[in-house]
Amino acid sequence: MDSERSPSCDAVFCAPGNAGISNSGNATCIPELDISDSSAVISFCRKWGVGLVVVGPEAPLVSGLASDLVKAGIPTFGPSAEAAALEGSKNFMKNLCDKYEIPTANYRTFTDPSAAKQYIQDQGAPIVIKADGLAAGKGVIVAMTLEEAYEAVDSMLVRSVFGSAGCRVIVEELLEGEEASFFALVDGENAIPLESAQDHKRVGDGDTGPNTGGMGAYSPAPVLTEELQSVVMETIILPTVKGMAAEGCKFVGVLYAVLMIEKNSGLPKLIEYNVRFGDPECQVLMVRLESDLAQVLLAASRGELSGVSLKWSPWSAMVVVMASKGYPGSYEKGTVIRNLEEAENVAPTVKIFHAGTALDSDGNLIATGGRVLGATATGRDLEEARDRAYQAVEEVNWPGGFYRRDIGWRALPQKQVAPKNKLTSTK
Repeated sequence: MDSERSPSCDAVFCAPGNAGISNSGNATCIPELDISDSSAVISFCRKWGVGLVVVGPEAPLVSGLASDLVKAGIPTFGPSAEAAALEGSKNFMKNLCDKYEIPTANYRTFTDPSAAKQYIQDQGAPIVIKADGLAAGKGVIVAMTLEEAYEAVDSMLVRSVFGSAGCRVIVEELLEGEEASFFALVDGENAIPLESAQDHKRVGDGDTGPNTGGMGAYSPAPVLTEELQSVVMETIILPTVKGMAAEGCKFVGVLYAVLMIEKNSGLPKLIEYNVRFGDPECQVLMVRLESDLAQVLLAASRGELSGVSLKWSPWSAMVVVMASKGYPGSYEKGTVIRNLEEAENVAPTVKIFHAGTALDSDGNLIATGGRVLGATATGRDLEEARDRAYQAVEEVNWPGGFYRRDIGWRALPQKQVAPKNKLTSTK
């Protein structure tokens, strides 16, 4: 969050933060603050008189950081540990859908591998196997054959590839259609929608290869018409908010619904929930938001969202993720990235967001994660936003990285391939 764009906000602290945030001068990074230690976070907030905490990652939410902050009287935007189970346990989410008649894929939950395989054999392939718990965006296998499905069950239930996150698996039908992301801010009772976005989960061009945490996104997403957005609010978001309150675990924070707009019915079904702003969709939403974000999130944390409306730029936005070669598998860390300043100077509407970056002892910017940079741009339409984002990507000198060249292809089918970067092309 940028205090320059949020008039009510004096200063922003980021823990741990990264090299991009500290270089931007928009926020102060606190790398030494351990966000898994609630008491350390509470004493930091008291020392600096922090008026609002926004908890970003899912792990501290699931382990109860927001609950602890609220108990300590510190205004917090983010769900309690109980409410974060919407993301922390796919089984919890599915049971809620059953109870409150929220449309989702048919499923069964298993802890016994042979029972899971029998069910898979009865249902046939393609079929989806999911680890119940948090697996950093990698716990979902879309199995095209029975053998792949059996192997996915064994990897989770027998070989424990995802540790305790995979000691229970959900086997569900594969929904066909177009995926979209829908975000709503929730204050426990009320929900207000954010603009639509669409992510690109697969690692390769044309949506091929394994799932990732997201290789790029754009907003708005033409697939989510205004009419469909109201359907999502009525049939998915509001029943979830009411259901969570009825279950005694009111939800405060961002509900990020991963949806499938079904090919046959044209209606949305819920694939899964994230309980936070997702990466990379957050980038395209934030560059389009014109309201004071700090005020809106504070209102949500106080249960005062009713009557709040948000102002959005009519422009389109796109982000292209640059990742370390090898991602989402194993990848090399410490590769040097150059020319970011030139990339940001491509156009005034370009912003390079950092994820896994740091500075080495010589002051070089290096890659420390799988997904490393998000080249983000706005434009009068999606085509202009895309052209600017890819122009920025091409300026980046990073032989250790790669990116997809077709972000936005569903919305811009007429021109699928952006120019290749001679240094970081996947080819």
